[in-house]
Amino acid sequence: MTLALIPVQILRLAGGFHVTDTGQSIARSMLMLRTHFAHHPIYEQLEGQFERLLSNRRVEVDIGKAREARAIALIGASGSGKSTAINRLLTKTPDLILPEEGQDYCDIVSLIIPSPATLKSVGRAILEALGRPLRRERTTDAIWELVKAFLQERKVLFLHLDEAQDIARHQTPKEMQSVINTLKSLMQSPSWPVGLILSGTPGLKDLLNYDPQLARRVFPIELPRLSPLGDISEVRTLVGFYSKEVGIPWGPETIASDVATRLVHAADREFGLLIEITIDGIEEALHSGASSLAIEHFAMAFSRRSGCIAGLNPFLADDFERIDVRKLLGREGEE
Repeated sequence: MTLALIPVQILRLAGGFHVTDTGQSIARSMLMLRTHFAHHPIYEQLEGQFERLLSNRRVEVDIGKAREARAIALIGASGSGKSTAINRLLTKTPDLILPEEGQDYCDIVSLIIPSPATLKSVGRAILEALGRPLRRERTTDAIWELVKAFLQERKVLFLHLDEAQDIARHQTPKEMQSVINTLKSLMQSPSWPVGLILSGTPGLKDLLNYDPQLARRVFPIELPRLSPLGDISEVRTLVGFYSKEVGIPWGPETIASDVATRLVHAADREFGLLIEITIDGIEEALHSGASSLAIEHFAMAFSRRSGCIAGLNPFLADDFERIDVRKLLGREGEE
């Protein structure tokens, strides 16, 4: 991810902060930072594509013309920020009707693929999300006929499946084709086509590339990794913004050091995980009563998350680039 190509855009937090040294005040500040959303170019691409597909489906429904629906696939490694981006999309898209108890209609239904994932278990999970849980055991085909019927009953325009790569995992070629045919049948339904939003790790590409007919119906959007060279200036700007918002500036000696490079590595070059570690470092600085944010605060934050020794801490080790941070974090950041 070369952030240098497009400046990082940060939404200002309303009202700013007045931070005291009390634990409760620090907790409030951290909550504000963690619920804050940092825009990046890939999100704007996701937002634009979804709004276009949503407008198309609404017009088709209004005029009573059923056309084949399309899908969006948001692909990124664990910690890339997929879940945050999808949550932002669903909660901030104007006039998007989300499922609510007692409400007959909704524009989109969102769920996490169950594990282990089979066509039957996914179908059952969708029925649960639609508020129509199975009352008795049924065949896989019967379950998916119910899924299509209840999607139409509730006027659902889009179905979001998170961790979608799991539906293709450990499948035989025959089972894989059944999965693909089922997804295509949702988008091709002559009475009520439903668009898909699939989010998952790079393994999702195996599903999309398995069948050319499915691939041509999907708009892929991939969250690239941060560059340890090209994105350093923007990472410094990002960290400086967050720290300044809570009244603890990034000290000049820290800016001059290689902490930004170490931060990118500690986050395994993933944007979402980098923001998490940044906020954790700021929290350590506030609790220690520091007047500025320094590299030792990031080291403390990483140690708290991973439990690693100093020699394996990417903020302390001389040869930090050789450290496999994913092993230390135990795959933390998976979405």
